[in-house]
Amino acid sequence: MIQIIKHLLLIVSCFCLLVFFESCDKPDDGGSTPAQIDISIQTLSVLEGEENSNVFVRVQLSATSDELITAYISSVDRTAIAGEDYFGFENVPIVFEPGDQFKDYQITIIGDEEYEEDEYFDVIIANIDGFAFPQAGSTAITIENDEPSPYELNIPEEGYSTPASYPDMDLIWSDEFDQATVDEDYWCFEIGHGNNGWGNNELQYYQKQNTSIVDGHLVIEAKKNNAGSQYTSSRMITKGKFDFQYGRVDIRAVLPQGQGIWPALWMLGANIDQVSWPACGEIDIMELIGHQPNRVYGTAHWSNSGQHASFGSNTTLSNGVFNDEFHVFSIIWDENQIRWLMDDVQYHALTISGSELSELRNNQFFIFNIAVGGNWPGNPDPTTIFPQFMVVDYIRVFQ
Repeated sequence: MIQIIKHLLLIVSCFCLLVFFESCDKPDDGGSTPAQIDISIQTLSVLEGEENSNVFVRVQLSATSDELITAYISSVDRTAIAGEDYFGFENVPIVFEPGDQFKDYQITIIGDEEYEEDEYFDVIIANIDGFAFPQAGSTAITIENDEPSPYELNIPEEGYSTPASYPDMDLIWSDEFDQATVDEDYWCFEIGHGNNGWGNNELQYYQKQNTSIVDGHLVIEAKKNNAGSQYTSSRMITKGKFDFQYGRVDIRAVLPQGQGIWPALWMLGANIDQVSWPACGEIDIMELIGHQPNRVYGTAHWSNSGQHASFGSNTTLSNGVFNDEFHVFSIIWDENQIRWLMDDVQYHALTISGSELSELRNNQFFIFNIAVGGNWPGNPDPTTIFPQFMVVDYIRVFQ
């Protein structure tokens, strides 16, 4: 009897080993554990349209899973705003049954008949039930404008001009912008966001690419962007390449407009690196804040016993705006006085002969730029149209 039991136990043991080895050799069914899977969201661009429309964003796994996976997605406003440009959503569950690899989620885009810049918002994976994935994705959904822009580069043929010479004065430097590219023997570009938005909480990122020469004119373009810096523009200077003391400056230009747009044609003291601002002195030949498109300002800044001081005035057009046609912005500067003119009509003057204004009697270099936003003009709003352009026909310096 004992021998029979031993034989039975041996048979059972062999059967169990056989089952074990068979199970080890069983083919893989292709499923993966969540720890081996990445989850991502498909990038998508869609035309805005004049009416509301539905699009589908795809959430996908890099492989199928043997387990139930629930991912929660949310929208995040960027330049596109929930309720204005699309219907927002928060913590929407996307359920992957075992064997599923992708799911589509419907998003409603809000259409209209107005021109807008391309806008975008993000779709993010806000949470995943119970699993830590090596990579949980997010993506940008771009809403492409489908309406024609009401504002494109248009260089007027009309406007005011000044002569190429004056009695008893010599032309010591000019740029007529009649070459193929910006003359970098005289100009260089300042790049970036600057310290504290160039000291004024400005929003733009300055880059060389926003400047071009078009039909004998310098064009600086302020743009709104879908990614990276929200706004870009250019800031070009003659620092270290050309500066001067005293004379007449004429700049013929067409100016941009719109809330938050801030073009300037101005000068800073050539010794700024040694004494900083405002001790270097600043002469603003022309500034405009875009919500006042028919008004320009002329101002001087200096240091009065270590404190910032300034004195300025402005002039307005009797009709139209500075975007309509060319105007000439001038200063006449000597050791006693700075006078500001628009189309040869003086509208402001400052006596600089006193010792406290000595910084305004030193060499200065030129700066041309369009700022976007900042303490003075405020920020762009939905009425601001991009791109905006400042077009300069010439700059001439006489002594």
